[in-house]
Amino acid sequence: MATPTTNESGQGTGSGFGRRGFLAFLVAAPTLTIAADLAVDQQAEAQLPSLPGPADIVDLGDVLILAGAPTSHMLVLEVAEDGRIRLQLPRAEVGQGITTAVAMLVADELGVPLSQVEVPLSDARSELLFNQLTGGSNTIRSVYGPVRAAAAAARARLVTAAAEKFGGDAAKYSVRGGSVVAPDGRSATFGSLTTAAAKVQRSAVGAEPKAESEYRLVGKPTSRIDALAMVTGKKQYTLDLDVPGALPTVLKRPPTIRGTVKSFDDSVARTMPGVVDIVAVDSGVAVIAETFGQAINAKDKLKVTWNKGTVDELSDADIRKKLRAAALPFAVPPVLTQHVDAEFDFAFVSHAPLETNSAIADVRADRAEIWSSLKSPIVAKQTIAREIGLPENKVTVHVVQGGGSFGRRLFFDGALEAAKVSKKAGRPVKLMWTRIDDMRHGRARAATHHKVRATFALGNVLSYEHRVASIETDFRHGLGEILTATAAHLPVGGNLSFAQTVFLTTVKVPYNFGVVTELLNEVPLPMNTASWRSVYSATTRGAEEIVVDEIAKKLGKDPYQFRRASLKDDKQRAVLDKVAEAGNWGKKMPAGFAQGIAFHEEYKSRTACLVEIDARDPKKPRVTKATIAVDVGRPINPRGLEAQMLGGLTDAISTVLTAGLHLEKGLPLEGSYSQFHYARQKNSPPDVQVFVLPANGEPGGAGELGVPAAVGAIANAYARATGTQPRSFPINFDVDFEPFPR
Repeated sequence: MATPTTNESGQGTGSGFGRRGFLAFLVAAPTLTIAADLAVDQQAEAQLPSLPGPADIVDLGDVLILAGAPTSHMLVLEVAEDGRIRLQLPRAEVGQGITTAVAMLVADELGVPLSQVEVPLSDARSELLFNQLTGGSNTIRSVYGPVRAAAAAARARLVTAAAEKFGGDAAKYSVRGGSVVAPDGRSATFGSLTTAAAKVQRSAVGAEPKAESEYRLVGKPTSRIDALAMVTGKKQYTLDLDVPGALPTVLKRPPTIRGTVKSFDDSVARTMPGVVDIVAVDSGVAVIAETFGQAINAKDKLKVTWNKGTVDELSDADIRKKLRAAALPFAVPPVLTQHVDAEFDFAFVSHAPLETNSAIADVRADRAEIWSSLKSPIVAKQTIAREIGLPENKVTVHVVQGGGSFGRRLFFDGALEAAKVSKKAGRPVKLMWTRIDDMRHGRARAATHHKVRATFALGNVLSYEHRVASIETDFRHGLGEILTATAAHLPVGGNLSFAQTVFLTTVKVPYNFGVVTELLNEVPLPMNTASWRSVYSATTRGAEEIVVDEIAKKLGKDPYQFRRASLKDDKQRAVLDKVAEAGNWGKKMPAGFAQGIAFHEEYKSRTACLVEIDARDPKKPRVTKATIAVDVGRPINPRGLEAQMLGGLTDAISTVLTAGLHLEKGLPLEGSYSQFHYARQKNSPPDVQVFVLPANGEPGGAGELGVPAAVGAIANAYARATGTQPRSFPINFDVDFEPFPR
C-alpha cells in the first residue's frame, strides 16, 4: 500500500487530496500476483490459419502489451472522502474516448454511477518504462485487465473496512451505488471508509474482478464523460491553461523542411507593440509577446538567413522516382497462369489535427515544468531533461488532453522547442505552432509506392506478392522511452528494424491466396514523417482490396462472394455478411453511381465497409452512403466504437479522393485546411450505419481499424462508377490554390 507524497501539514502535494481524504494505492505487493496473472490471461492463443503471416501469430498490440507487462499493475486509484473515484490513466486522450471507456470499467467494477468516476491523465512516469505509450490501437487491450484489477482491489479493501466496522462475514457484504451494505442493511459510503480501507493489510474477501456478465455499463452505448465540457468550451487544452507568467510565443520557421537558423535581424520586430523578447533555437526564431497576434505580426518582420534543409532539392516527381526504384522485385513470374499486376502511388498526408502543435514550458535553473499533449511522455521527459541540462527527476511533464493526433503526438517536438525557448529567454512560454507551421513543418504519413502481383488458375489464387516502397517513417520515439528511442538512431538496424517490426506485426493478408509475401523497403530520407492512422495498413491493405476486386473481375466472380469464399474464418465472414446484407449489396444503381466493398482485420479486430458513391462528375465524387460492421471481440463502449469507425471513414474519403501534400523543392505547398482538401461536411455521406457485433472474446484494437477497409471500398466504388482503375491517390490532386509564401 502506498500513498501520494504529503507535506508536513498532511496535505497531498500531487493529487489534491489530504492524507485522510482518500484511499490511494499503487496496485502492488499483495495484488501484484493477481495483476500479473491477469496480464498473462490476456495473451490469448493466436489462431493458426493454414497460411499464417507474422501478424497472425503476434501483432504490434501483443508486442506492446508484453513490453508493458512488468509495470502494467502500477496504476493509481483514488477514492476521495466525498466518494468520487479517480483513476490516473498513463495514456493520452486525444479524442479517441479512452477516458470514458476506462471510467466505464471502473464504475462497473465498483458499482457506482459513471458520473462518480474521473479519469485524469498521468504525468510522465519514468518508472513505467514501456508502459506509457499511446499507439497501435493498444490502450484498451493493455489496460482492460489492470484497470479491472485495480478497481476490484479497491472494492475488496472497502468491503473489508466495512466488515471490520459493522462485524459479521465480509463475504456477505455487497456494494451498491457507492456504499458498502452489510447483511443487516446498515451501510457506509466509500468516502467514509477510505481512512480505514487505507489501513487494511489483507482483504477479507477476494479481489478478483467481476465476471463480465455482471457488468451493467460495459457494452452499452455511452456518451463521453467530457462531452458537455467540450461543447460548452469548458474543456481545457494546452493553450487554455493559465500558467503564471507564460506568454504567447510563435516561431518563424525555415523555408524548407529541417532548415536551421544561420543568422537573424530582429531590429524591426523588437520595436513592435507587445513584443517582450526574441530568441533563436535551432528550428527557428521565437517571438515572445503579450498576445499571439502581436507575436505573429513581429515574426513576419524578422529577417532570417537559413541553413539548408535536408530535402531542399526534392519535389513530388523526384520522390516518386526514388520510390519506384526502391520497390523490391517479384519472386513469381506469371508463367502459364492468369495474373493481375498493379502499381499504386499514395501521396504524403498531413496528420492535420484540429489543435495545432502546442506546449507550455517553465524552465528554471534548478527545475522545469512542461504541459503538452504527448503520446510518448516518458521519452519526452528524458529528452527534454538531457537537452536543457537538468536531472530527469527535476523535470515534470504534464500530459494534457489533445485536440486530435492520428499519430502526430507520438512526437514531442513542440514541447522540446518550448523548453529550449523558455531556458534561453529565462521565462515561461506558451508556444503555438500556426496552422501553416503544422501543415508544412509538422509530421506526415510517408509517401508510398506499391507493386502487386497475384497469379491464379482454375478459379483459385495461387500467389500474392506485395512490394511496398515507402519514404522512411520516423520511429525515433521508440516504445515511448529513451532506450528504444536511442536504438532507433543506431547505424545498424536503427529505424529500419522498427519499421520492419511495425510492418510485419500489423499488415497481413486475410485471404487464402496461396503463397503470400509482403515486403517493405524504405527510402531513408530525413523528412518529418510519423505513424499516421493505420500506419502501413491504410495504403498496403487499401491497395490490396483494390486488387481483390480486379482479381474477382478477371475470374468472373462477384466481389463480395469472392471475398467471402477467400476469407479464412467465420468471424471475418460475419462482418462481411453483415454489411452486404444491411447495405443491400448488388442493388442496381444509375449510371455514375456504384457500390464498393472491402474487408480488413488487425489488432484482433475485424471490420467490413460498403459504400455508395456518386461519381457522375469524376472530379467531384461524393460518398453518399456507408455501411460498416465491426467486431472488436469485446466492445467496451459501442458509441465510442462507432465514432472511431466514422473517423476512419472520413480519413479514407479524404485521402482516397482529395487530401494530400504536394512537395515542391523541400517544402509542402499546402498550408491550411483550405489547401489540404480534407473532407468537409458536404463531402461526408448523409447516410451511415455502423453495426457493432456482440461480444465474443477479449477486447481488440479499434483506433486504427476503420481506415483500410474504407480506403478499399471507396476506391472500388469509384472504379465501378467511372469505369477506371485508379492507381494514384488522392485521385483528384490538383494544385488549385495559391501557396502561402515560404
